[in-house]
Amino acid sequence: MLVPKHCALAIIDVQEKLFALMPNREALLRQLTQIIRGAKVLGLPIIWAEQYPQGMGATVPEIARLLAPQQPVAKRSFSLWRHGELAEQIKGCGRKHFLLAGIETHVCVYQTVADLLAEGFRVEVVADACSSRTAENKQIGLERCRRAGAAVTSVEILLFELLKAAEGPLFKDILKIVK
Repeated sequence: MLVPKHCALAIIDVQEKLFALMPNREALLRQLTQIIRGAKVLGLPIIWAEQYPQGMGATVPEIARLLAPQQPVAKRSFSLWRHGELAEQIKGCGRKHFLLAGIETHVCVYQTVADLLAEGFRVEVVADACSSRTAENKQIGLERCRRAGAAVTSVEILLFELLKAAEGPLFKDILKIVK
């Protein structure tokens, strides 16, 4: 079971030019918004990456506003782990369980999964907060993540698992987010 004090969230490459190519963008944006807001309520550290922003554009404004005042880390490696500053953030946050959301599932999400697992981290891919340009590539990416050893979950499963009980102010805050 997930425990907030052991978890961190990584938001991967939710950038304007790439996001515009995603199917079901409205649903993806809603799920990303929910997972970020939920992570903030639960006090999870958030790591924020952008793939070559000079070419792919900035993070979509709705997500960037939620993550402000934090700034994204620009990368060229597909995996977050293969970028020095991001690897330092991952190690520095002191968490051993990473929740991954973003795009594209079969490239940057998958390669980050593989690297984090190889380094001994536990990893969960938030499937409804991830996407690829094609549904087929998303499914293949999720399957590769599973075969590598990651768990695949959804925003609501994740948030309610972190809560453990339907009581208290955190439950009320999370309920507002998912409704």
